[in-house]
Amino acid sequence: MKIYKISTVVAASLVAASSSLTADATEAVVLPNAQPGECYAKVITPAKFETKSEQVLAKEASETITVVPAQYGTTEQKILVKEASSTLSVVPGTFKNVTEKVLVKEAETKWKTSLKGKIPVSAEILAAAKAGGADIDGMTVGSCYREYFAPEAYKTETETYIKKEASEQLKIVPATYEYVEEKVLVKEASQKLVKVPATYETVSEKMLVEPEKTMWKKSQCNGNNNDCGVMCLVTTPARYKTVTKRVVKTPPTTKVVDIPAVYKTVKVRKLATPAKVERIAVPEKTATYTRTVKVNEATFSWTKVGEKASGKYTGHQICKTATAEAYKTLTKTVVDTPPTTKETAIPEAYKTIKVTTVVKPAEVKRNEIPAAYSTITKRDMVTPSKVEWKRVVCQSKITSTTIRALQTALKKEGHYMGPIDGIVGSQTRAAVKAYQKKKGLSSGGITHEVIKSLGVSL
Repeated sequence: MKIYKISTVVAASLVAASSSLTADATEAVVLPNAQPGECYAKVITPAKFETKSEQVLAKEASETITVVPAQYGTTEQKILVKEASSTLSVVPGTFKNVTEKVLVKEAETKWKTSLKGKIPVSAEILAAAKAGGADIDGMTVGSCYREYFAPEAYKTETETYIKKEASEQLKIVPATYEYVEEKVLVKEASQKLVKVPATYETVSEKMLVEPEKTMWKKSQCNGNNNDCGVMCLVTTPARYKTVTKRVVKTPPTTKVVDIPAVYKTVKVRKLATPAKVERIAVPEKTATYTRTVKVNEATFSWTKVGEKASGKYTGHQICKTATAEAYKTLTKTVVDTPPTTKETAIPEAYKTIKVTTVVKPAEVKRNEIPAAYSTITKRDMVTPSKVEWKRVVCQSKITSTTIRALQTALKKEGHYMGPIDGIVGSQTRAAVKAYQKKKGLSSGGITHEVIKSLGVSL
C-alpha cells in the first residue's frame, strides 16, 4: 500500500475538488491500490433506502343494528258465548187394537128335539136312548129320537179383562241456565326491540414513516457549493405521521320492551241444571164381558117312543146334532210402542271476534362495517451513507471534447440545461451531482462511475 500526501491527491483531482481545499502537508492518508497516473478523491457513497407501503388501521370494524319491527296479523277467533245443550220432548207411546177370540160356549154334540124352543137332549136321554136300543154311537147327525127331559140350568158370569194395559207418561223438566262473565284474549302479549346505537371515539396514533439515520454530507466552503473536501456526519431525525382513526367505544345493541296481552270481557251462557224426565204411571183399564155357564145338566127319563114315561115328555123326537163352540170377538187396546223422550241437540253458540296475533316477532339485523385502512409509505435505510476514496478522472485526461460529450449525455438524461461548451462550470457540476443522486452513485466529482454509467469515452 502506498502513502500519498493529501495535497498531492487533491491537486490531481481538479474536477472532483477545487483548489481551495487545504490540508496539513504532513498528514498521511491510506489510499486504495493506486497506480501512477490515477487520481482519487474523497466521495460520499449515499445511503440506500427501501420504500415500503404499509396499511394501518384508520377505523376499527364495527356494525350497525337495524331493528325489524314485529309483524302483526288480525285473525278472527270464535269464542263460546253459549254452551251446547239439548231439549227433551216426549214421544208418546202408541197403542193398537187387537182382537181376541174368546170362547163363550164350548163345542158339544147334542141331541135336539124338533120341538119349539129347541130344547137340547140330555146325556141321560142319550144314555136312555142307547140303553133303549137306539144306536146312539152309530147315529149320524140328523137322526132323531123321542125324548123326555128336565131342562139343564145355566148362569151368567161376568169376566174382567184388560182393555188398556198400564203405561206411563213422561214429563220434561227443562234445563236452567245462567250467564257468567269471562275474560277472552284478543291480543297476545308480545315484545318489541328498541335500538341502542353504538358510540364512537376518535384516537390518534403516531406512526414511524422514516427512522432516524446518520449520513455524510459535504459542507459549503466560502459560501458556495463547490467541493472543498470537508465532510460532515449528519444525523437526520426520524419522521413520523399522525394517523387519526375512529374506534367503537360501545357496540350497538338492543333492549326488549314487553307489550302486555289485551283481554275482553264477554258474557257466556252456561248450563246450571240439566233437563230431566219425570215418569208418571198410567194405570191399566179393564172391562167386563158376560158368558153363560152350565150349572146343572138337564135330567131326563126316557121311555121309548110309545111307552109311558115319567117326567115331562118333550113331545118330539130327538135328533143328534153337533153344536160348534161359540166365540166372542173382543177388541182391546194394547201398547204398541212405549212412550219415550226425544233429545234435540242445541249446538253451542259462538261469537266471532278479531284477535291481533304476532305473525313474526321483532328481530335485529346486524350489518358489519369492515375496518378502514389507510396506506402510509415508509422509507427504511438498507445501508448507511459513507465517505471513501474513489478514483476520479484526472485533470490531464479531461479535455473539452470529453466535457462536451459529458454535457451531451447529461442533457439526454434531463439533468443539464446549459450550453454544450466543454467547460466544467456550476451547471455541469450540478448536473453531475443530480445524476449521481438519481442513480445512487457516489457523489464527489466526476468519477469513473459517472463516466462509465453515461457511456462517455475518455
